[in-house]
Amino acid sequence: MTKPGKQVHLAAHFPGVNNTTVWSDPRSESQIDFGSFVRLAQTAERGKFDFFFLAEGLRLRELKGRIHDLDVMGRPESLTVLSALAAVTERLGLAATVNSTFNEPYEVARRLASLDHLSGGRAAWNVVTSFDAFTGENFRRGGYLDEADRYTRAAEFLQTARELWDSWRPDAVVADPARGEFVRPGGIGAFRHDGRHISISGRFNVPRGPQGRPVIIQAGDSDEGREFAASDADVIFSRHGRLEEGRAFYKDVKARMAKYGRRPEDLKILPAVTYALGDTEEEAAEHAAEIRRAQVSPQTALAFLEGVWGRDFSGVDPDGPLPDLEPDLGEGVSKGRAQFRGDRRATVEKWRALAREKNLTVRELVIEVTGRQTFVGTPRTVADRIEEFVRTDAADGFIFVPHLTPGGLDDLVDKVVPLLQEKGAFRADYTGPTLRDHLGLTKEQAA
Repeated sequence: MTKPGKQVHLAAHFPGVNNTTVWSDPRSESQIDFGSFVRLAQTAERGKFDFFFLAEGLRLRELKGRIHDLDVMGRPESLTVLSALAAVTERLGLAATVNSTFNEPYEVARRLASLDHLSGGRAAWNVVTSFDAFTGENFRRGGYLDEADRYTRAAEFLQTARELWDSWRPDAVVADPARGEFVRPGGIGAFRHDGRHISISGRFNVPRGPQGRPVIIQAGDSDEGREFAASDADVIFSRHGRLEEGRAFYKDVKARMAKYGRRPEDLKILPAVTYALGDTEEEAAEHAAEIRRAQVSPQTALAFLEGVWGRDFSGVDPDGPLPDLEPDLGEGVSKGRAQFRGDRRATVEKWRALAREKNLTVRELVIEVTGRQTFVGTPRTVADRIEEFVRTDAADGFIFVPHLTPGGLDDLVDKVVPLLQEKGAFRADYTGPTLRDHLGLTKEQAA
């Protein structure tokens, strides 16, 4: 059993802008049709998940000057999709990634407050920054910010958004503001912010939502990102899906919270994870291997190596050995992909050593290094493993990223969730209407 009072939190991620999706599977449907969003969201709600999460890219990624083959062209903007989903769901939280580098606080705060009203208190914001000038070319400001400046702008951006949400005093509305009647003018939306990155003043035109403020999600893993999460986030979208790594990350971030006057339970750590089920352990392992191979086609394997090496690998045999080529550490051939930042030379040497040690082909190497299903086994094994993570403080729950759209959560909801409920580790039903209720967070009050 989980610790008394400690429940598993579950969320769903709509995939696509990554190499998780198995596009070749005949069950894989549209990544842009609204019906796909509806089905996955309603499946998550049937499973009593906390929230439904949409990632977003601000520019189509490129490889050798062409649109990257795994990118999704035509994906609708996240907050627009979630506003529509608010009408076809009742309790499921609705979380959108919105960039703080190129957007402006007034408009983002306005759209999120509107979603919170439309959904009855289910809005969440994944606060992200942008790292590259390539993305910046789409915006008037252009360019990009140094990493330290990206986080200081993000912190100020979030602070400003909260000032806007809080600018409507709780006693500002005497009657219905939609009719333009019976309000106290002094309590309506007056704000002024003068800071390093943002200087704005005026009146905010959306009243406080049912949650007070939308739930704040953060995904950075650097030291600056961990501090940002410890000070300001309600949820961390973590990449630490292995038990020992998860425990270390959990301990580190939760320990940082006290200096900001926060309790460990004020922040939920939810790693992004995948899964593969089978009637037996052997069947599940075979299923997982099939998924990994389908995720990395020969073309995908070469494209991934090109992003790391910064070279054209079009003449390389994906089922042959890793070529003995030195990386080009300049601008490279891939643009807009965050995973190809960092020390690429160290990555090349690590992968070379791994390929030699295990005698891997190019494709086998990419399958090996691009990750495995976090949870593989029978429904009972997976339910036990999920509970173990939460019980031993490696996570507060998980954000599941299915490899199929839109039916990729069906097995999880139908076979694993009932076992977690049987254990008493997961809710049998929602206990409140808002996302803060689902997460066990208090309503945000005006500062």
